[in-house]
Amino acid sequence: MVTGQGEPNRQAGFKICLDEVLVRVSGDQRLLEKPEMTALRDKAGSFVTGFRYRDRMEGIPVHDEQGTHDRPHDLYCQYTPATIDPVLASLGSKPWLTERPTLSIVLAVDDSRRHFVLASDGNENPYMIESFQSAAGSMAMSIVVPNKATLAKAGLTFEEVGPISPELLGNVARSIGSRQVLAGSIVWSDKDLGWIADWRLKADGKTYHWQVRGVSFDEAFRVAMRGAAQILSGNGSP
Repeated sequence: MVTGQGEPNRQAGFKICLDEVLVRVSGDQRLLEKPEMTALRDKAGSFVTGFRYRDRMEGIPVHDEQGTHDRPHDLYCQYTPATIDPVLASLGSKPWLTERPTLSIVLAVDDSRRHFVLASDGNENPYMIESFQSAAGSMAMSIVVPNKATLAKAGLTFEEVGPISPELLGNVARSIGSRQVLAGSIVWSDKDLGWIADWRLKADGKTYHWQVRGVSFDEAFRVAMRGAAQILSGNGSP
């Protein structure tokens, strides 16, 4: 999202889009920390094949001077492999070309008022599933959240999911009919002024664990999907 369609904000948007596309195509979030990214961001616009805007206030009449110049817009950038693949190569990376997996999400939630296991037909917090789907989409991946009946049949209660062990991950996958499970817990912390999220994923016989603290649940789910993508694309631990 950018403010208006002016050149300075467009260039700032190009930098954000470059970060997004490099991680999306490679699956490797560590690229963004490389020192070479500073120079690449400075010329981010040169990698864009085309772009367009969508006025986020479309249909709302302009009613003041600020609205005339500073209406928020979504900036969409288009890239081609011929442009992005060499950029990845310059960073020592490459595209993640294998089929992106669908992950089954088994998540224990404690929001300080109640605790539950996230279910597709649950009504505790429907926005969490929508947010998780958005995080998955940004990595060209998809998720499935089991319904209450599936969770109950598998015996996946809040007490079971929260401290889930590496040994149980394989059993969980079999019990819900999934080859790949992303399991985790997310707990609200007043001390950290946000959520504490722990994630576990088993791949190629190894169990990976990563955590983030003091964030919104939107960011917690982005951390989950970026970490899963990094593992499954063969780029190591989050």
